[in-house]
Amino acid sequence: MSFSGKVKEELVNVISHSRHCQIAELAALFLFLREPSQEGISLRTDNEAVLRKYFTLIKKTFNIDNALYKEEEKQILSAVYGPSLLQKSCCRRAYLRGAFLAVGSVSDPEKSYHLEMVCQSEERADEIRELLATFEIAAKQVVRKGHYVVYLKEGSQIVDTLNVIGAHVALMDFENSRILKDMRNSVNRRVNCETANIGKTVSAAVRQAGDIELVMQSELYEELPDSLKAIAQARLMNPNVSLKELGELLDPPIGKSGVNHRLRKLSEIAAALRDKQ
Repeated sequence: MSFSGKVKEELVNVISHSRHCQIAELAALFLFLREPSQEGISLRTDNEAVLRKYFTLIKKTFNIDNALYKEEEKQILSAVYGPSLLQKSCCRRAYLRGAFLAVGSVSDPEKSYHLEMVCQSEERADEIRELLATFEIAAKQVVRKGHYVVYLKEGSQIVDTLNVIGAHVALMDFENSRILKDMRNSVNRRVNCETANIGKTVSAAVRQAGDIELVMQSELYEELPDSLKAIAQARLMNPNVSLKELGELLDPPIGKSGVNHRLRKLSEIAAALRDKQ
């Protein structure tokens, strides 16, 4: 089962204790799954679990067990379109839960961070964005194949949304995947950085060795001060050590800046010799 399927499976089993919240979730399922041309309260969905929850909410909220009559349908429709439907925070959470069950999906966090709800009208899409904004979740919107898609691509905002709609088990799975992915990315960045630093060190050592060999082959070498001769010999004998380690090999030892100064001086001499060639 996909991660999105697991989220919906969890949400199907979340039943609000308050009747007003049950009505809010019922309203979302109705408004997002009902075909505009349909009459009555029947829905169109391939997800049997979502359909089962819809009728479970009808039963719990209106105490209807059997076939629906016209009067009962009117009662349900009146509640679904009620003016005070989304005044409470808990009802907005329930409504968003119903909306996600109806038209939502979320990608596997191991692969990417993406949660979206695909709406048939711009009005419904704007409504979702506004409701998410009341929980400080800034969703974006795009038109795709004639539908209005509300989406999130930031891991932290997807976690917040899963929390809002009550998918707490899925939230923990998402967070665990996100932590592991961040750790892997951090390790990879560190390895890449260290590899790059090693490459720079080797390249610098090769360049320094070439400069030193050129200077040693010239008549100028004998005229150099002992400090430059010592660093030249130390570098040729230890081509792979860092500047700090190279300085510690000298007698007396010197710091990294001192080593760098002496090697730069040898490189300048080598450059001058090349210009004369």
